[in-house]
Amino acid sequence: MHDMVIETSGLSRRFGDRLVVDSLSLQVPAGSVFGFLGPNGAGKTTTIRLLLGLLRTNSGTIRIFGESITTHRLPVLARIGALVEAPSLYPHLTGTENLRHACLLKRVDPKDIDRVLRIVNLSSDGGRQVKTYSLGMKQRLGLALALLGRPELIILDEPTNGLDPAGIQEMRHLLRDMPVSHGISVFLSSHLLTEVDQMASHIGIIAAGRLQFQGSPDELRARRQSSLRIGLDRPEIAAELLRQQGWPAVAREQNLVELPAMDQDSTVRINRFLVERGFGVHLISGHQPTLEEMFFDLTQPA
Repeated sequence: MHDMVIETSGLSRRFGDRLVVDSLSLQVPAGSVFGFLGPNGAGKTTTIRLLLGLLRTNSGTIRIFGESITTHRLPVLARIGALVEAPSLYPHLTGTENLRHACLLKRVDPKDIDRVLRIVNLSSDGGRQVKTYSLGMKQRLGLALALLGRPELIILDEPTNGLDPAGIQEMRHLLRDMPVSHGISVFLSSHLLTEVDQMASHIGIIAAGRLQFQGSPDELRARRQSSLRIGLDRPEIAAELLRQQGWPAVAREQNLVELPAMDQDSTVRINRFLVERGFGVHLISGHQPTLEEMFFDLTQPA
């Protein structure tokens, strides 16, 4: 098996004068759950459509399972299951009938239906009409459609979008389990870092069409060091005075000044400096940045 299930190099796509995907180079390891993150409009869905051959690239290359999607499109796509945006379901048909229809289109043995219903925990609901399903059940049926034919890779666009907390938790468990229990690599897009962090082994962060980070969640955490936060009045003035003394201070919201992590002696000296100049210091604490804070920093316009 190839080490990387998806590889892109210099992938770009324009719509008119607008560059939506800009020189994107992804590496998605086989056997991973890869979370493709970015704010709305960052280029996630366009990238997925490029990976599936639904859009043509303007430049760059795509290799899936080590094969070019350009020269081996049909055999590559036969090994992929996909759920892009909302699943296409017939509400007047039962779950099983929807899957049977998909088997005809995909040329998959209908015997596979029981297996995929079991994976997504819909075995007891296959005989119900889809119009009676909850949103979470419809999303799981969409996942079952993607799993027909035993794909080696599934590509999902915002699979938890619109789900309630219980539905999100169930989908999270299903996707996190795919590589180990079913030998399926997962590539999923999302704008919710907190959800992806709980199921992804690898993440890529995109903003304005450009890749800002790629690696494990732990590697992302390691990119930013812990800091010292000081709560006080007039933070902008305090930060300017500290910078004049050679301390790289930045004023933050909520009456905070932030500096790189300091040793105890330096922290005492900074506190004394501020108090002697009349600032009311009410908080001094170390701060380890959250993934959300790093995601925000990476995706905000410069």
